[in-house]
Amino acid sequence: MPHIELTDDNFDAAMTQSATPVLVDFWAPWCGPCKQMGPIIDDIAASTPALAVGKLNVDEHPSVAQRFNILSIPTFLVFKGGSVVDQFSGSMSKDVMLERLARHL
Repeated sequence: MPHIELTDDNFDAAMTQSATPVLVDFWAPWCGPCKQMGPIIDDIAASTPALAVGKLNVDEHPSVAQRFNILSIPTFLVFKGGSVVDQFSGSMSKDVMLERLARHL
């Protein structure tokens, strides 16, 4: 399934209404490591049906980023039942990302 474009307006509903864990990618278009992770996140979204994947542009929707104290990007939060269960930042390979996510699926 393709990723969900998250905004300040739809973020809370997307986290609480998902029947599966949600990976949220906090990113910005000017961020080099975010550009590097983009295709990996898109691939995970397309190939991992047990996981919902959302992307939130921190420049366009800063209030959610501030609420979760996102200080560097890319930062990834994993939500289950509307609560954060994991957080990690920076560039990584698809294999490392899938390893981090496996414990939540």
